[in-house]
Order: sequence, then C-alpha cells, then structure tokens
Amino acid sequence: MNLLLLLISSTMFSCISCFYARNENDDPYNMFLNFKNKYNKIYDSLEEHENRYQIFLDNLEIINTHNTNNHDWKMDINIFTDLRNDEFKKIRVNGFDNNKSNTPKIVLYNYFETSDDDEIPDSWDWTEKGAVTPVKDQAQCGSCFAFSSIGSLEGAYFLKTGKLVSLSEQQLVDCSSDYGNQGCGGGLMDNCFKYVIDNGICSEKDYPYSATDSECKKCDSVFKIKSFVDITANDESELAKAVYKQPVSIAIEADQSVFQFYSSGVLTSSSNCGTNLDHGVTLVGFGIDSKTSKKFWKIKNSWGSSWGEDGYIRMERDISDKEGMCGLAMMASYPVLE
Repeated sequence: MNLLLLLISSTMFSCISCFYARNENDDPYNMFLNFKNKYNKIYDSLEEHENRYQIFLDNLEIINTHNTNNHDWKMDINIFTDLRNDEFKKIRVNGFDNNKSNTPKIVLYNYFETSDDDEIPDSWDWTEKGAVTPVKDQAQCGSCFAFSSIGSLEGAYFLKTGKLVSLSEQQLVDCSSDYGNQGCGGGLMDNCFKYVIDNGICSEKDYPYSATDSECKKCDSVFKIKSFVDITANDESELAKAVYKQPVSIAIEADQSVFQFYSSGVLTSSSNCGTNLDHGVTLVGFGIDSKTSKKFWKIKNSWGSSWGEDGYIRMERDISDKEGMCGLAMMASYPVLE
C-alpha cells in the first residue's frame, strides 16, 4: 500500500512539473530534487515532502517574477526556498530583540567625533584589509545580535593588534543574560558590548558555537573592551565615517522576501524592506557598483556563505529615507578597545 501511494505521488509530481517545464533543466520537480540534495533537506513524511514542494513552487514563482522585471539585483534558490515567509522569520530573524530588552541602552564613551572636513574614499572594504573572519552561520537560533557584535569586536581587535581571531558568539548567547540578552531568544549588540567590558570575550576555538541555549562556561578571555559608541542615528554620512574607521554593528529589517531570496547585486530602495528592526549584522565597507554606478554598503550576514554574495549583501547607500535601506542607519554601534 505504501509503495502504491509512493508511485501515485511520484506520478502526480511528474504531471505537475510538466505544466512548468520548458526543458529538462527547467523542470521544477528536478529543481526541487537538486535543491534537496544540495542543502541536505530531509522530510519526515511523504505529506511533508508534498507540502515543501508546493512551497518551493510558490517561492520559485516569486524568484522568477522578480528576475524577469529588470531589477538591478537578483533572487535565486537558496536554503530558504522550501520555507514559508513566516517560517523564515521565525528561524532566521527576530534575533534583534530591542523591545524585549530589560536593560537601557547607554552610551558609555563618546569616542566617535567627526567634522564636516572629514573625507572618506569612494570605496572601502575591511574584508580586503584582513579585518573580517569568514562568514558564519547562526543556524536556527536567534543569535544574530551575537554575530553582529562579534563581527565588530573581531575587526577592532585586528586593528589594534594585527591579529584576526575568530571570537565566540556562543559565549554571548550563554553568558550575557544579566546584561539584557535572552540567548537564542534575541538581544542587543550594545548589551553584548557591556558584557565584554566587564567579562572580556573568548575565542571561538575555546568556546565553540552550538546554536542552542546552554549553561555559561568558563573560558580564557582574549581581551576586554574599554567602552562602546552609538553612532548618530539616521545619518548615513556619519555611518560612513564610522565604518571607514572600523567594522560596525548595525540592525536592519530582514524579514521580507527580498532577504529570504537575495542572491546578488545592490539591493535598492525600491525594494521597500521596511524599518522594523529585527536582525543584527556587521557593516564592513562601502563602494560604487561598476555596472549600475549605485553607491552601496557591504554587509556581512550570519546565514552561511551559500546565501547572497558568499554570505554578504550589498544595499543601496545614501537613499532619500534618513533611516537608510531597511533601517540600517537607525541603530549602529562599535566597540572601543583599551
């Protein structure tokens, strides 16, 4: 009976895919099987397999519609293509937990000072300067706040010592609850900086990432920070001056399909991604796109290197909305070493 059901379902899938196929490579069901194989997707039942295939088809339509509308940036199939948008939101965003934080945000040291005479180049990329570790993956844990904080901490330590050390996100997940963070339930980058002021930060090797809430462990701190700086909100010019000095922790809204399926190019302001901040990332540079001449920010995400441009996204810079693309200029900060 089970074999008969499997044969009927396989035939049904084949018939469904016939309506979409133009050639063998365009067959959506073959694409779905390749997707499952590439991302090691395993479903518990035939019913779940059917459900995920239908979601895949719905998302494929979103991707294809976008890519045929002459946008400057592209969408593509990725690890999230079998997820509904509400599922995507639940497992990959909402880790920036500003509303739930029970600790007030305090500027401890007004270190960042600029003037109208400050000049910056047209492009700057901390990945090319050696200040950025390889892209990491937060997995199904709302720990983006920790990855954002660690990105700027790693950059600051490199600029101080010339050493690029991968630092521990898990330590911040497990140990910073007294500072207002809530582990895989979310947190704030500034709360992480407050923790590191008092307790220091350990290496990834010493305290590896597990993508779960665990008991806080002892480890040998690599360094402490002196303070942190909150950059003037809603001012992309000030943000550019800051990231020219070092990588910066920022928050964005990342719960829309534009992020779920982003593949390449400069995400433009026409994407309407919103300003309801829900995701922490690390700003590592800026530049001008050679094809479109659009000014962009370069941002390191924490969804693995298979997402976006090898784990990065470029977002349009100096737009008319003062909050910046997806709210990126609303809440930015960076650590200050001794």
